[in-house]
Amino acid sequence: MSDIRALPSDAQLAEALIPAALAAGRAILDVRARTIAVEQKSDSSPVTEADHAAEVIILASLAEVAPTVPVIAEESAEAGHLPDVSGDFFLVDPLDGTKEFIGGGSDFTVNIALVRNGQPVMGIVHTPAVGTVHVGTAEGAWMGRVDGDTVVDRRPIAVRGCAAGDKVDVVASKSHRTPETDVYIAQYPLGDLVSAGSSMKFCLVAEGKADLYPRMGTTMQWDTAAGDAVLRAAGGKVVALDGTPFPYGPTDADGKAAFRNEWFIAAGGMELKS
Repeated sequence: MSDIRALPSDAQLAEALIPAALAAGRAILDVRARTIAVEQKSDSSPVTEADHAAEVIILASLAEVAPTVPVIAEESAEAGHLPDVSGDFFLVDPLDGTKEFIGGGSDFTVNIALVRNGQPVMGIVHTPAVGTVHVGTAEGAWMGRVDGDTVVDRRPIAVRGCAAGDKVDVVASKSHRTPETDVYIAQYPLGDLVSAGSSMKFCLVAEGKADLYPRMGTTMQWDTAAGDAVLRAAGGKVVALDGTPFPYGPTDADGKAAFRNEWFIAAGGMELKS
């Protein structure tokens, strides 16, 4: 069983992995500066050279920083590489928001997360086109601005309060909005409805720029774990529809389907309706 407790603290681990996230981001932007060749994966979702290039960089860093800890990474999982994760493990989405990336948008992200006991305890979300990094660990959540190879202007982030009856600012998926999501949102007095792509939705709630992110649609664990870790570290929560903590780890399904998520609700400092 792999165990990361012999390694530095989760906050130190995040610091060790931030350079890999930044390097992956630079590789993604390099690809975007050229003509982007798009392929289709087995589930008909798009994949590009940027996805693969970013994943290679991150996997190399993880092999150096935490060589005994298994990694579930999106493109490797697509190729059938799914190691046993009976203990601690990493979840990596090298390019979340590929559709936004292909379409010329800016809210695509690089995501690295550590899962322990079924919960994300460390998360890094880097937004290359915007030049930001969000990090969450048990020591708290923070964000900073990318300046070359470093992260500067670091500041702590936290969710905002939202009392019963207050208008709720909601962030929803840009590419994958569903009727079920709209039905859920309709339970609350709606303030602003912000459409965003990738794991930035979690970060908007973590920064206190929104209150609620419901997702009634298909996601994979590597899509959500890093942003989930940031939000939880900022004082928010991510729960299943029955209100229980949102779980991570393989189910009994075969192949990469074992890492498919349930529907979930992510929120800041507000009470959720049952």
